[in-house]
Amino acid sequence: MRHPFEYALIRLVPRIERGEQINVGVLLYCQQRDFLAARTHLDADRVRALAPDVDLPAVAAVLDSLNRTCAGDGPATRMRLGERFHWLAAPRSTMIQTGPVHTGLTADPAAELDRLMAALVH
Repeated sequence: MRHPFEYALIRLVPRIERGEQINVGVLLYCQQRDFLAARTHLDADRVRALAPDVDLPAVAAVLDSLNRTCAGDGPATRMRLGERFHWLAAPRSTMIQTGPVHTGLTADPAAELDRLMAALVH
């Protein structure tokens, strides 16, 4: 049985004024399967080609915090999964941003997250 899910790309925008971006992950939420996770991949060579002065360890730390928030660490402990997803997917004016929320149907949210990573990030 397939269930509806929502996802958003996680993007690195090294210089906001230029609008250039690199897809660095996917955030996926499936209410019926009680699933919320982020997968990230920071390709240092791609980032340096676009913005050689980016603080890669700082970016990696922010991406790690997204994963921890999905897992319920920190203040997110008190939030339901859907609240966490929408909080993480809210528009931001920072170097790490999410794109628009998209929807789909899946029988396996974890496999769908892997598929989206392969298609949109790697």
